[in-house]
Amino acid sequence: MKLRWEYLAAIVALLLCWWLLYLWLGEQIIAEPRATFALLWEELGKAKFRAHITASLWRILAGMLIALAAAVPLGLAAGSSPRLDRWLRPLLYLTYPLPKIVFLPLLLMLMGLGNGSKIALIAIILFFHLLSSTRDAARGVPPSAVTALRSLGGNAWDLFLHVYWPATLPALFTSLRIATGTVVAVLFFVETIATTKGIGAYIYNAWSQTDIPSMAVGIIVLSLIGIMMYELFDLLERRFCRWTEYR
Repeated sequence: MKLRWEYLAAIVALLLCWWLLYLWLGEQIIAEPRATFALLWEELGKAKFRAHITASLWRILAGMLIALAAAVPLGLAAGSSPRLDRWLRPLLYLTYPLPKIVFLPLLLMLMGLGNGSKIALIAIILFFHLLSSTRDAARGVPPSAVTALRSLGGNAWDLFLHVYWPATLPALFTSLRIATGTVVAVLFFVETIATTKGIGAYIYNAWSQTDIPSMAVGIIVLSLIGIMMYELFDLLERRFCRWTEYR
């Protein structure tokens, strides 16, 4: 109950700040809160607007699944194998700081203007977040834990299932939560380029028409997507990482 009241207080504070900004700057810049929520309810009743939401969710989900499938096994393998890590570490250190978003024009030329290039960019950016955190968590596994399991007759699969995988799960969920804001920001960026579907495209079209209320509706929906993703990863961590006494 305490947590619910804290969330309620935060929502009230944000709405109050929004209202004060509206009174200060005017409706030419800031949408009126009540009218915005009325428009949001109206838009949710339209199939076209729901199609924007579906397109954005699909791009995020596909990008995340691709990144998870590629980064987690590689991170676990590198973190548990000093030999592999010796080769991977220089590549990771050289490529991680690169601003991946600058590769969007190249992806557009290679994969076209459809969903492929947009999903690929989301997957690439998330891949490096997950690879780094998974690798570091696997490297942090105490050698005594590995030795103990091997002394009991455990094989490579047992090490993965009972040592490395549980040890990396908390770091993996933390990385997913941290990357949520980045993924949503990248989603908005890619959906403003050569696409007509997605919340990013909806916001961009509203901005081009100086439709402030519709812009606010799109921003709210995009923010809610980010919040739901963050809370989902938090819930999954509570469910699957109980041994960490997560609170």
